[in-house]
Amino acid sequence: MQGWQSLFYKEILRFWKVSFQTVAAPVLTAVLYLLIFGHVLDGHVKVYGSLSYTAFLVPGLVMMSVLQNAFANSSSSLVQSKIMGSVVFILLTPLSHWAWFVAFVGASVVRGLAVGLGVYIVTLFFTPPVAVAPLWILAFVFLGAALLGTLGLIAGLWADKFDQMAAFQNFLIMPMTFLSGVFYSIHSLPPFWQQVSHLNPFFYMIDGFRYGFFGLSDVSPWTSLAIVGGAWLLVSALAVRLLRTGYKMRH
Repeated sequence: MQGWQSLFYKEILRFWKVSFQTVAAPVLTAVLYLLIFGHVLDGHVKVYGSLSYTAFLVPGLVMMSVLQNAFANSSSSLVQSKIMGSVVFILLTPLSHWAWFVAFVGASVVRGLAVGLGVYIVTLFFTPPVAVAPLWILAFVFLGAALLGTLGLIAGLWADKFDQMAAFQNFLIMPMTFLSGVFYSIHSLPPFWQQVSHLNPFFYMIDGFRYGFFGLSDVSPWTSLAIVGGAWLLVSALAVRLLRTGYKMRH
């Protein structure tokens, strides 16, 4: 037990020592999105009846920040360790693949939650706090951060340099995040694109998280929870298998 705790603590310190870059900067980015989109579209777009666009946008921005930073934490840590050669010092320890998994994904969840909380606190200046179903909020924010932290772990194992990791993020994570309903309700889309949106697992994370705030969503939160939970179990199984076999780590 002490082994994974030490690795977990090391991963927490890694991003917290540069928190101005890893926490404060993403919060500022989310606030800029809110200022631009909220100022331009608030009063012109109504979602779920009388809900203002700014209020609708806040949960999406919070969850988007959580997802992106959870992915960035585990992926950048592994790639940096492989490039610098410091990963050998972790490989020399008697840590199991489960210890690696818990430490890296756990630290990613912590960073994602720290950034998400920061974004939420700042957005309180723009719209009053609402939380109809707090348990749904907690369930989706933890599952979403864990899922993206696990995906980041897989990306970090696969990538040999920062260019490859950036390609993974720019061509997979970023498009799926922006097309998940962060800035819009999928009911505003044509029928074909509504069906396409239902194939995006990120949509269910955003939609379920938003349900916790307003009690309104595009699909049932139970459906979203089942899909997000199932997706996390699948990618976790893959990540644990890669760690157990030492994929791209022992040569």
